[in-house]
Amino acid sequence: MQKYHFIAIGGAVMHNLALALVQKGDQVSGSDDEIYEPSRTRLAKAGILPAVYGWFPEKISADLDGIILGMHARIDNPELIKAQELGIPVYSFPEFIFNQSQNKKRVVIAGSHGKTSITSIILHVLKDQNIDFDYLVGAQIEGFDLMVRLSDAPVIVIEGDEYLTSPLDRTPKFFHYRHDIALVSGIAWDHFNVFPDFEVYKDQFLKLMNQTPESGELIYCEVDPLVNEAAEKSSITGVKTPYRTHPAKIIGGKTFLQTDLGLLEIGIFGDHNLQNLQGAMEVCRALGISTSEFYRSIPTFKGAAKRQETLASGKTGILFRDFAHAPSKLKATVNAVKNQFPDRRLISVQELHTYSSLNKEFLPNYANSMEETDVAIIYLNPHAVALKKLELMDEATLREGFKRPDLILFTESQALKEYLLAQNYSNTNLLLMSSGNYDNLDLEPLKAKFN
Repeated sequence: MQKYHFIAIGGAVMHNLALALVQKGDQVSGSDDEIYEPSRTRLAKAGILPAVYGWFPEKISADLDGIILGMHARIDNPELIKAQELGIPVYSFPEFIFNQSQNKKRVVIAGSHGKTSITSIILHVLKDQNIDFDYLVGAQIEGFDLMVRLSDAPVIVIEGDEYLTSPLDRTPKFFHYRHDIALVSGIAWDHFNVFPDFEVYKDQFLKLMNQTPESGELIYCEVDPLVNEAAEKSSITGVKTPYRTHPAKIIGGKTFLQTDLGLLEIGIFGDHNLQNLQGAMEVCRALGISTSEFYRSIPTFKGAAKRQETLASGKTGILFRDFAHAPSKLKATVNAVKNQFPDRRLISVQELHTYSSLNKEFLPNYANSMEETDVAIIYLNPHAVALKKLELMDEATLREGFKRPDLILFTESQALKEYLLAQNYSNTNLLLMSSGNYDNLDLEPLKAKFN
C-alpha cells in the first residue's frame, strides 16, 4: 500500500485517478479550493472528500510516497511548497501514469480532435474481447465506472492530451507517457492561450511522433493533411501505419459499415467517426485483435458521453449533445448530423466557452464551420468572458467571423431556453455543442419536446 496526496483533487481526471488508487488499495488524501459535481459526491462516497476546502500545509507529511499535482494548482501553492521542502516526490498526473505503467505496453491516442472517441472504441473492443488492460480516458464511457484504471494488466491505453502538464511543467502531457504505439488523429489549432503560434502547436505532434521507438508503431490519419505532413517528416524507424475513412453507407438515418462480412450497422456516424473507428481498428490490430473480432465487438459501441450523444429522440427529431468547441470539431459534428439526416431541418447551438473560442483574434478560424446547419445560434456567457479578461463579441462580429449573416446570438441562458422551447421540432434535429453547460441550462423541458 502506498500513500498519496492530491493537490487539486476535484478535477475530472484527478478525482478519477484518486478513486482508481483507492480501488487499487492505496491510501489517498487530497485538497482543493472548490469541488463540483459529480466529483464531490464520488469523492465523498469513497471517503476521501476534503472536510474543508482550501490548502493546508499540515496535510503534507514526510511519510507520503508522492504528491500528485493538478493543473488547477499554482506554483506558490502552500501544500506544494511544503512537499518540496520535505523532498517528497511530486508528480503531474501524466508523470504518475507513466510511473505506474513502465512495465506495460503503452498506447497513446493523440490529436486535436477524436482522441476520446478513438480511445473509447478501443476500450470497448478490448473489454468485449475479454482482454485485461488499464486505461486513462477523458470522458465517462458506458460500462466503465471510472475514467482511469491501474492494475497489473500488461497494456495501458491512454488518451494523450497536448495541453500543459502541470504548473511546474509547461510541456504537453502526451510527451510523458513514452508510448510504444501512438495514434495521431488530426491537427487543428486549439489551446490558443498556450500555443498562440500555430507552427509551434503543430510541432508538438511531430515531436510526439518522433518519440516512437524502433520497436514501436505510429498510426496516423493520412486524410488529415497536417497529420500526413508530420508523419512524412518524422524520423522514426518503427512501423508507420496510415489509415483513412472506413467505407460506410447511410440507409434510413442509420450508418452501416461496408465489410467483407457484408453491411454492419453501428451506433456512431459521420466521416470523422468513421475515421476514428478505422484508427481504433488499427490500434486493436497492433494489440493482436483480428479484423473479424473487431467487427464482432463494434456494433454494441454506443459512443462516449457528450460525443454525438442522443439525449432524446422522437419520430422525426433528435436532440443531440456534443463536446465540440474547437472549429474543426464544430464543423465535423454539424456536417455529420446534417449528412446523416439530410431531409431534416438542423438547429445548431454553439456555446463559446474556452479561451480560444472567446478570443476575437481566434474567431476567423470558425469561418464556415456552421455552414451546413439551417439555423446557427451562438451562446455567450458574459461572466465567462469577463473571467477570462476578454472582450464580449457582438452579433455583427460573430456573423462576420463565422461567415453566417443570419447567425443568432444569445447572452442570457433564459432567453436561449425560451427560444429553443418555442421551436417546432417536427422533422427537425437540435444539436447542442459546448464544453460548458450554457450557464446551467435545464435540458429536461427540451427533452420533452422530442418525446
